[in-house]
Amino acid sequence: MLFPTFDFAIFFVIVFTASWLLRERAQPRKVILLAASYFFYGYWDYRFLALLALSSTINYIAGICLARSESKQAKKRVVIVGVVLNLAILGFFKYYGFFLDSLTDILLSLGLERDLPFLEIILPIGISFFTFQGISYVVDIYRRQIKPVESPLDLFLYISFFPQLVAGPIVRASHFLPQLNQRSVLTNSAVVFGFLLIISGLFKKTFVAHYIAVDLVDPVFFDPESYGSVDLWGAHYAYAVQVYCDFSGYSDIAIGAAALLGYQFKKNFDRPLAATSLVVLWQRWHISLSTWLRDYLYRALRGPKRDSGWRMHKNVFLTMLLGGLWHGAAWTFVIWGALHGVMLVLERIVKSYYHDVKKARATPDDVPDSPAVARTKGIVSYWAGWLFAFHVFSLAAVFFRSPDLTTVWTYFGQMFAFAGEVELMTPFMLLIVAGAVAVQFLPGNVFERTAERFQNAGMVTLGAVLAISLLLMEATGPEGVAPFIYFQF
Repeated sequence: MLFPTFDFAIFFVIVFTASWLLRERAQPRKVILLAASYFFYGYWDYRFLALLALSSTINYIAGICLARSESKQAKKRVVIVGVVLNLAILGFFKYYGFFLDSLTDILLSLGLERDLPFLEIILPIGISFFTFQGISYVVDIYRRQIKPVESPLDLFLYISFFPQLVAGPIVRASHFLPQLNQRSVLTNSAVVFGFLLIISGLFKKTFVAHYIAVDLVDPVFFDPESYGSVDLWGAHYAYAVQVYCDFSGYSDIAIGAAALLGYQFKKNFDRPLAATSLVVLWQRWHISLSTWLRDYLYRALRGPKRDSGWRMHKNVFLTMLLGGLWHGAAWTFVIWGALHGVMLVLERIVKSYYHDVKKARATPDDVPDSPAVARTKGIVSYWAGWLFAFHVFSLAAVFFRSPDLTTVWTYFGQMFAFAGEVELMTPFMLLIVAGAVAVQFLPGNVFERTAERFQNAGMVTLGAVLAISLLLMEATGPEGVAPFIYFQF
């Protein structure tokens, strides 16, 4: 069930009404939301409801076992088993075919042809997201950051809550579980916040991302040899915008829908395409995943001691490499993660070297730069940093979008040939792409200020704004609704 569809609108109105009618009765409200979440997931393929329930059961039992284990060694064994079982389920469905294909290629290169047990496996939608939530729940209990829930209903609802189930954001148990036991109140600010986020998300997805995909990105990446260099340069910039609008659009709708049901999710994107360094870009991009990788992967690689020097660089690289593999079982994703890891390390090394050199050359007699010179240096540094971060991100995105490495090399070959006619990169498309990037440079509190202006608006006004916005998007946007990009992860 896709968010920007009539089916979801009917579904959400029913769930919204039922949940608020039961706002004084916590347990029945949880049951309704759990049933709605399982219906939402089963609407795609009911066969994987058992998998969702199995994942929730594993993590619930692991939490109970951690609570009952007395020794640290016993707790460590429980958390290892819990994490391994979670990763085993994810690995089987997501990476079985990839590793078997890679093993076949290796055997063939060695002249050892073998009949391997190939299976046609369907990737369950959202499996990475609910698996990561389960792992964070178990690990946080082990780290004594949260206590295990007593009721399986709470844990099952946490894992399967439908707004974030299939494409995030990755919600932490420490943030969500306490809200289940609080009395929900539908405030005017929550309604305004939810409505505006949903409108924002729908616009990003159904207008910006969809136009870019249908009229430029999809045709160019499908057959890059058929288009000129300008179209290929435009398409790789456009895809960076498309994947941002597509995924942040989903996050906006998810956070907005949760707010209307009385639950708060944290911000998942914060103007990442305006970042002036790769480090800042990844701090602002898919924040729930970036912080998850930091807290549960980088921290595990680092160990109890603080990282420094080459050990830190190695762990940053490995974190991004594994983050690339998380996105998909293909060499294109592995290389995409490795590229970002290498560039993040290089960025850190260069900045550290520049800082050390500047410090070594400083003398007490140095005269500070004039305000005009300092301002000019600041502007040059700002835009140089932005150009570097944006181009690393967009060029690496060619690996992310391409179906295989052959397409990647063909794409770059045509792109740097600087030949061919311009067919798809029209002035209208340029306006959409450039406008979407330009909006990233607005102050970070623009959305909050806009929400404040609607605080005193009545439900009729808000409903009218939502209806008019939907009608405008329906009238001006392309036909049909493509699945969200991150559904495949």
